[in-house]
Amino acid sequence: MLKSFVEAIYKAWEGSVEKVSSLFFLPRRDEKGFSLAIIKAKAKQDEGELAAKKLQLPTAASIAELNIDRKLTKNISYAFVKKWLILPVSLDDQALTIATSDPNATEPLDELRFQFQKEVRLIWVPRDTIFAAIHEYYQQDENAATRLLEGMEAGGVKRPDEDDHEIYDILEDDTEQPPAVRLLNLIVGEAIKRGASDIHFDPEERGLVVRYRIDGVLLVHLSPPQDLQSPLITRMKVMAKMDIAERRLPQDGRIKMRMGAKTMDFRMSTLPVVHGERVVLRLLDKGNVVLGLDTIGMPQGVLEQFRRMISCSEGMILVTGPTGSGKTTTLYSALSELKNEETNIMTIEDPIEYRLPGVAQMGVHPKIGLTFAIGLRHILRQDPDIIMIGEIRDKETAEIAIQSALTGHLVLCTLHTNDAASAVTRLVDMGIEPYLISSCCLGTLAQRLVRTKCTYCQGIKDKESCQMCHGSGFYGRHGLYELMPLSSAIRKQISISPEAVLLQEIAIQEGMQRLTEHGKELVAAGVTTREEVWRVTRGGDVG
Repeated sequence: MLKSFVEAIYKAWEGSVEKVSSLFFLPRRDEKGFSLAIIKAKAKQDEGELAAKKLQLPTAASIAELNIDRKLTKNISYAFVKKWLILPVSLDDQALTIATSDPNATEPLDELRFQFQKEVRLIWVPRDTIFAAIHEYYQQDENAATRLLEGMEAGGVKRPDEDDHEIYDILEDDTEQPPAVRLLNLIVGEAIKRGASDIHFDPEERGLVVRYRIDGVLLVHLSPPQDLQSPLITRMKVMAKMDIAERRLPQDGRIKMRMGAKTMDFRMSTLPVVHGERVVLRLLDKGNVVLGLDTIGMPQGVLEQFRRMISCSEGMILVTGPTGSGKTTTLYSALSELKNEETNIMTIEDPIEYRLPGVAQMGVHPKIGLTFAIGLRHILRQDPDIIMIGEIRDKETAEIAIQSALTGHLVLCTLHTNDAASAVTRLVDMGIEPYLISSCCLGTLAQRLVRTKCTYCQGIKDKESCQMCHGSGFYGRHGLYELMPLSSAIRKQISISPEAVLLQEIAIQEGMQRLTEHGKELVAAGVTTREEVWRVTRGGDVG
């Protein structure tokens, strides 16, 4: 019965979603008295495609088949093309050619005829294809925010509309919008375009400084005048549903924004400082996350050892490193390989950064008493096979994690330490008995992220003109890894003395490659630079 239920849904939705008008769920009773659902799918033919055939219009299956003039996107607003789902293609002396999915829509055609004083020719393109292309062809100009500031008069700043929808459209560029709204859209749009992970709004005596964190490094983007500081921050607090009147206490919130066909989550944090409220937006772009242990840059030997560890049915694996070193991505990549229908995987995180299909994820809420320790106790009652702990912060959480590993669970968790050996010392400092660590811990993995050289700058005399790295010389990041499996010699040393230096010496004798050694290999291969490895390893010997 369940199989036929699923097959009915699949058949109803097979192909284009636009062809399905409705799904009907009709309850009935079978002879055993159980309530069943009968699904009837009513599909209608695409009226736009029929109209195109009737009018004998030229068609294109993809935007790539069209030679689109990008200059036209500056003459036709994003709001207009989004409303009517059309895209300008070309303009000549005789006519304006546009791509449309609905030739029956005459209102936009009349407006375009009036605007350009030319005839309008149509090319039919599928609706979902046009929707995706609008995002590609209406990217924000990286200098638009600066030009907007230059043309703005501080005295004309208006208070942002506090009644906007819950999901905010970044590409919306309505001249009637308050300047702070337009400026924020441009700032966020440029941050997404440049691959920033965070946006910092730093209030200073002279005004607000906007900085992007790109590949782990903060770069100044622009400095709006002081008169725009309050409207910008108020706008963000309204979007995040924060108390705009409260400026003395830190606040946290979330914002959802749409850029074309893509919707992104932003985590917002405010902090009162000397010259006002400091705001940091963390971009959580699920579309840019590529999970998989093969994709995160582990050396082959480390990858094979780590895979052997996560294949164990019980025990604890610690991933260490500072904030922003990619620990969560590594754990998510491990879980993506481990998940299947026969395995119950549960996580407790602060916060949940990305949703993993097939994994039960829980976020902590200290304000209501849901801490890592309490949440972990409840997870153990859910019959988990694998548990991921976002971070071990205290003795209670560490004790529960170790007991879970000792009682038949595979536990993956993170710690903030500088190297792999220090993870053991840190647990002992928390009050965990050394024999418990040696009994359950499978290994510790330390990692960092280094910026990689921009390959697009090759052959460009003026490096500052590179559109990919924007003159920085770096584009993208690569992981540095240091894996210390807990061998019998290391377990014995933990029982004698869990000093990190002693554990590290044994691990090196057994073949452990240090972070700096992995960095030297990347430098020799031309992937990164000595200075970059030195920066992330805090001055370690990189030769």
